[in-house]
Amino acid sequence: MTLKTIIITGTRKGIGYDLAKAYAEEGHQVIGCSRGETQLSHPNYTHITCDISNETEVLNLWKTIRQKVGHSDILINNAGIASMNHMLLTPVQTVKDILDTNVAGTYTMSREGAKLMKKKRWGRIINLSSIAVALRLEGEAIYAASKSSIESLTRIMAKELGRFGITVNAVGPTPTNTDIIRGVPQKKINAITQQQAIKRLGTIQDIKNVLDFYIDDKSDFVTGQVMYLGGIS
Repeated sequence: MTLKTIIITGTRKGIGYDLAKAYAEEGHQVIGCSRGETQLSHPNYTHITCDISNETEVLNLWKTIRQKVGHSDILINNAGIASMNHMLLTPVQTVKDILDTNVAGTYTMSREGAKLMKKKRWGRIINLSSIAVALRLEGEAIYAASKSSIESLTRIMAKELGRFGITVNAVGPTPTNTDIIRGVPQKKINAITQQQAIKRLGTIQDIKNVLDFYIDDKSDFVTGQVMYLGGIS
């Protein structure tokens, strides 16, 4: 894969952190963002503090990217928040917070990124969904609903942006071996992995393999797709 400029959201920790590190180590120019600072330090990595649920901050982020880099090849919409709670116990503010970050944040990042990609008539937008959609996991109603919205966005944006040489796809990871799942009860993790055809935790490399396929120059005819990992369908 030729070297690219890759924008990744939610790089403070977890999947976003590990993806940013991996792509930077491969020589790509990586620009990451999150609400707070990150411990990731690499010559090919630049961090910008940004809350993607805040449209003004997103606009400022892309203004900085235009000024410093001038273009964007790939956008990986990784940032997201969750709330594992029964729907009877979930307050409306939690619903709004999840939708503002997961749906509105993904939308505004994609909108502004596509404007920059359109100039080159080439681009890749990759959204992170979740197997919570396919499995309809109890206790994750709003999180799954937000990821289901992202899948719809993926398919429709693929139609709207295809004429500009921009593909839009999504990947739905299984529970992945990062620090994010440390607070999740092991019983819940086991219950999820037992529903997979391949009954193990996912790895960053599992996710990156799919991203690399979507990003590849030869994948310009692949768009509007959602790929779940672990054998979930």
